[in-house]
Amino acid sequence: MSVVFVPRRQRGKAEINQEIIQRLLDENDQLVRCIAEYMQRGRATECVQYQQILHRNIVYLGTIADASPDTSPTTEQAPQENGE
Repeated sequence: MSVVFVPRRQRGKAEINQEIIQRLLDENDQLVRCIAEYMQRGRATECVQYQQILHRNIVYLGTIADASPDTSPTTEQAPQENGE
C-alpha cells in the first residue's frame, strides 16, 4: 500500500506538498522496476498488485495536477508564418 494515502475519514485534510509528490514518484519508480523484474522472470500474476498500486498513484498524481493552478513557466510560441 502506498504510504501517502490516508483513511477515508481523513481525506481532504492532508496537505499536498512537493515532498509527498516526490515520494509518490519515487514509489512509482520502484513499482515499475519491480513489475519489470517480475515480468522478466515470467511471474506476471505477481505483478497485478503492483500494477494496481502504480495505477492508483498515477491517477492520484493526475488528479493533483488537474486541481493545481498552472505554476510551470509559460513557453513562448514560435511566430506563425503568414504563408507568403
